Amino acid sequence: MVFLIKRTAAACFLFCAYVASAAELVVPAGQPTAISILNPGVSLFADRKYTLSDQCPQILKGMSFVHSTISGSKGYTVREGGTLYALTPVQRKGAASQVWMLEKMGFSRHDTPEFQLFGSSAIDRVVLYQKQVNSGDVLTFGKYAVLAAPQLDVSVAETDWTENDGELLYNGIRLPSAWPPRNIGSDVKSPIPVPYLDHPPKVTPIDVGRQLFVDDFLIEKTDLKRTFHSPEKYSGNPVLQPETELELNRSRSSSVHQGEPGNAAAVPKSGGILWDPEEQHFKMWYEAGWINTIALATSRDGVHWERPEFDVRPGSNQVLPADMVPDSWTVVRNWESDDASKKWVMYVQPPGNNKSGTTLISADGIHWTSRVQTGKTGDRSTLFYNSFRNKWVYSLRAWPNLEIKRSRAYYECDDLIGESEWKPGQPTFWLRTDVDDLPDAAIGQPPQLYNFDAVAYESLMLGMFEMHLGPHNEVCAETGLPKITDLQFAFSRDGFHFDRPDRRAHIRSERKDVWDRGYVQSVGNVCVVMGDELWFYYSAFQGDASKKDRFWMENGMYDRGATGIAILRRDGFASMDAGAEPGTLTTRPVQFTGKYLFVNVDSPDGVLRAELLDEAGQPLPSFTLEECSPVSADSTLTKVTWKNGSDLSSFSDRPVRLRFELTGGSLYSFWVSRDGSGRSDGYIAGGGPGYTGATDTVGRSALNIE
Repeated sequence: MVFLIKRTAAACFLFCAYVASAAELVVPAGQPTAISILNPGVSLFADRKYTLSDQCPQILKGMSFVHSTISGSKGYTVREGGTLYALTPVQRKGAASQVWMLEKMGFSRHDTPEFQLFGSSAIDRVVLYQKQVNSGDVLTFGKYAVLAAPQLDVSVAETDWTENDGELLYNGIRLPSAWPPRNIGSDVKSPIPVPYLDHPPKVTPIDVGRQLFVDDFLIEKTDLKRTFHSPEKYSGNPVLQPETELELNRSRSSSVHQGEPGNAAAVPKSGGILWDPEEQHFKMWYEAGWINTIALATSRDGVHWERPEFDVRPGSNQVLPADMVPDSWTVVRNWESDDASKKWVMYVQPPGNNKSGTTLISADGIHWTSRVQTGKTGDRSTLFYNSFRNKWVYSLRAWPNLEIKRSRAYYECDDLIGESEWKPGQPTFWLRTDVDDLPDAAIGQPPQLYNFDAVAYESLMLGMFEMHLGPHNEVCAETGLPKITDLQFAFSRDGFHFDRPDRRAHIRSERKDVWDRGYVQSVGNVCVVMGDELWFYYSAFQGDASKKDRFWMENGMYDRGATGIAILRRDGFASMDAGAEPGTLTTRPVQFTGKYLFVNVDSPDGVLRAELLDEAGQPLPSFTLEECSPVSADSTLTKVTWKNGSDLSSFSDRPVRLRFELTGGSLYSFWVSRDGSGRSDGYIAGGGPGYTGATDTVGRSALNIE
């Protein structure tokens, strides 16, 4: 493949050439099919008199290539893995080098010396890079792309989700055998497809967690209206702001620019705010001073925070080893390990691009050991745990080409100690923005995906897109004010494909001179459960227009960072609503092993009833709408009963449908509990008071209701 870039000073073109060895590439329909061979003297382009010089290294000779149209490529799929080589001009003044882009894409420099690709100009001398690619990798380039491989197959590689034969998930979704997927949609502007919504299981098990109505995965038909909801910011914000020496950062403790004044911050970023049931308090790992160090605070109520003193840096609450510098980082509770020394996991990525991060473990969240080097990536990369598949997932910064700016790459592993050092080409391109993401009206820049955090919540993975709306860092540096980022909910039932049905900002930058003016960021565990509510902690920055230092770590755009809370009803992401006239919702076939039906409903002045249907859609005796006791309540956990009882165990493992009839209210979720407590056995994100582990095994006792 050859990637061309117009040179502004002359009527010729500089380019980045991609050549594949031992790899078969699929060229989408509509792309050129003329194939040439890379040998000295060959014409590189049919319409331009550029011929390959005799300096072409032996490693490239004899390979075939094909170039795209001026409108760019539709995405090229690697059908058979191998080594991918890339040529780009030597980095020097006047040369449009793509070294920076190649390194972001995981390429590394080959030991072949630079050589003259064509002509005689010094700016037409190139260097060679290489990258291992895997079957299924999708390579999308902009204008003037030329692909090369020993074999080119002109077709479109598509995956039929209905023929999946891989892992069977808890909710009936069958994954493809090749996982994670690599051909996720080559059109860089259209929304990435969510295939399980188009091809739901014939029967969906619902034993894990509350079943939310954020999409139509469980809905066969309904005339209820779906409404999406956003958290409300807590009136007492911020709940943590810079106060201590570390947080005010007047004498930076990190090894970078040690002793110089920095920016003040007390922000978790993607750290972690997690309930520790053993110690009966919340723990907040947060950045004390902008890119300075990591500290630990504790709280009983989630609002008032204490800063214990530890021995890592006597007289302070610092917990990060003194020789480490955090740029982006995450702390995760390791519920799957019985080893007490691995209770907490931390991933730290240092400032800069194309660098290795570090994964550490801890028994107490204070002293961190067993450092393991990860693969190379960019800043603003994080880690989460997919509890449904027992996989550790690195959410990595990606910048794959000129059309797709900030975006995310995906790497999963079973063993953080033995598998964290991914190789170039292993992370797969994953998440990005698309045409449905609108720019901020006052800024006008195309949105970018700045960061992505995720956590298991009830029966799905809850994600948070951090949308970068601008301005560019250079503009922010001139004003000393933060960039604008907003947070947006995303949902997944397979842990990879995330649906964003509501593209509004759910937690937004205020865009005015208040504590959360801009640079709003989520925490790694997204939220915690506080009784009937979900609390979303977030970082934000006010900035300082008086600090316009050229050095970015001392510029006001990253100053005065603090932490706040936004609050949402439990399960309150989306509701199915009815007015004065009754409406119904019928699920697809589901099966369960529990006994009692529970709902999260807001209908104090209305009525909710439910019935069970057989596979043919006929009401089951004793569990019809007519026999259902009406529910008129505003409750996040209430049992549905029928005249002759409420025990559904006779339907265990039998496909049935549930039909809800609602008047004058909102239905948020339903689930079938194994006992009368209303426990959901679903995941509870960062946990909360009353809960004893990673899942809800206690039901109503955590809500303080009788």
